Amino acid sequence: MRNLLLLLLLLVSITAFSQKNESPNDSIVRWKKSGKITLLINQSAFSNWQAGGDNNFAGNLNLNYDLNYIDRDWSWDNKILASYGLTNNKDDGTRKTDDRLELNSILGKKLKANWSASFFMNFKTQFTNGYDYEDDFMGQNSTLTNEDFPTSGFFKPAYLSFGPGLLWKKNDNLYLNTSPLTAKFTFITSEIFTYNEETQSYDSSNLVETFGVDPGDSFLSEFGFNARAYYKFEIMNNISMENILNLFSNYLDKPQNIDIDYTLNLVMKINDVFSTNLTFQTIYDDNAFKGFQIREIFGLGVNVNL
Repeated sequence: MRNLLLLLLLLVSITAFSQKNESPNDSIVRWKKSGKITLLINQSAFSNWQAGGDNNFAGNLNLNYDLNYIDRDWSWDNKILASYGLTNNKDDGTRKTDDRLELNSILGKKLKANWSASFFMNFKTQFTNGYDYEDDFMGQNSTLTNEDFPTSGFFKPAYLSFGPGLLWKKNDNLYLNTSPLTAKFTFITSEIFTYNEETQSYDSSNLVETFGVDPGDSFLSEFGFNARAYYKFEIMNNISMENILNLFSNYLDKPQNIDIDYTLNLVMKINDVFSTNLTFQTIYDDNAFKGFQIREIFGLGVNVNL
């Protein structure tokens, strides 16, 4: 939560700076900003309910913010995506349901029409530790719990990608950036162990490769091709769909195994405050998991426009 508060403070500072430098009489420097904070809530309560059920409450806080700059032939597009969710019920207590921090930036120098030379940056991590609650790998007689050894956390891992490329941009709601010379780094701030069934303990001799990072190393470097596509449109009045797609192919190791990160945000507006929100994200990265990772969040949203 401390990292989330720091992010919000940074966002407020950026917004204040952009407002200070924007002038209605300035035709050269132009800042465009938009975004919203959304709180999704879900709650269930039971009393003498014979069919069974556990009282539970869940909340998800989401931030989607754009800060774009235009100066004649130069453009600088920035997007911040952040989300954090918790659920609480009688049997399991409080657990994390969502955790994401992503920063995107594309600097462009116009060549002609909708084409620009570009340089992009993408950074991704999460705020707090994550745990595998599905596998009871601690043993019945062990005093350890799932939360003694997190499977992920802040900068466990963190991804940083950047490189020059070519940007095709029709408007702020439709663009494609390609970078054939992309450097990608995966960072791990601490070593992650696997459980040793024979000794019923964790030890440094049982280190394994994590998110593609070799045991004992703190980062993995890759070099390849990156593409980022963005498309937002209205399906009908008060219903908008936002699509974000990132692709990466590593020239140096299994270039045919393309990393995929696709996010869909569907917003069905009720009024200026309330909306129904659906977020669907799928990731394929065989360094992290040999299969598709999927998350889906749906609920009633309370919105604050920025």
